[in-house]
Amino acid sequence: MKILTCPAQLQRLEGILRKSLPLALPVFGAVLNINRGNPGHSEVLVDKWPEFGAVLARPSGEVASSVLPGPGGVPGAAGDPRVPALGRRLHPHRWPGDTGVLGGILGRDWAPAPGVRVGSLSPSHVDLLNDTWPYGGNARSRRYLAEILGRFPQVCLQDSSGHPVAWVLTDHFGTGTHSYTLPEQRRRGHMQVALTLAAQRAHARGFPTFG
Repeated sequence: MKILTCPAQLQRLEGILRKSLPLALPVFGAVLNINRGNPGHSEVLVDKWPEFGAVLARPSGEVASSVLPGPGGVPGAAGDPRVPALGRRLHPHRWPGDTGVLGGILGRDWAPAPGVRVGSLSPSHVDLLNDTWPYGGNARSRRYLAEILGRFPQVCLQDSSGHPVAWVLTDHFGTGTHSYTLPEQRRRGHMQVALTLAAQRAHARGFPTFG
């Protein structure tokens, strides 16, 4: 496999993958992040260039754990390399992550409910995130959540005291990795507002949104 480091090649790869959506979703978001400052310190590999048949995105220096076929490739297994111990699989024809962001909500103007405002999560909220994530509850998941919290966009709705009531986190692959509303705050439209804001901000940065 060849690691692409040339900015021109990475920009060209982004254009090729964009034309191959949604099949390319498991790696497209990672390539977008790499081309926009690479906050997750990721790298992308191809079997050959420029006529590649497979493309892989992973944290820099890590051993490959999945390969996504490129344009014209034959779909195969794609294990989630973000947190290998969690073992989630990515399916190329649907949005990877806990909660999809619907492209249809982009044109709507949702506002938080009375007493709720748009804020942001801080490092002090890592334990709350770890306790409420389906794959959380251990030291490794806590480190992972702290990393994506510090590096990637997130949306948080807060009550009048500044306590988080709903949030959406994104990851190295530009996908929604942890979306949650506190049980006592559900059925008030909070997640719809958070997802709308996340989709609008992602769209503004050139990231696609899919249901």
